[in-house]
Amino acid sequence: MSGKMPDFSNVQSGSSSTAEKVYVVVSGDSLSKIAKREYGNANEWPRIFEANKDILKDPNKIFPGQKLRIPPK
Repeated sequence: MSGKMPDFSNVQSGSSSTAEKVYVVVSGDSLSKIAKREYGNANEWPRIFEANKDILKDPNKIFPGQKLRIPPK
């Protein structure tokens, strides 16, 4: 064997079914679009905003590449 094996010791296992999802924002996204995709209802966007208040100051200012926590339904 050549090379080094990747170290996955710090990867958390997804054993909890109620764990938050992480969504990576893509160009053209809005919180209401993400809410519609994740919950089937665009009006659920405040749940995503509340869960990400540490990184979001304005619900209209999200940008591609940003990782948002999506709380379980």
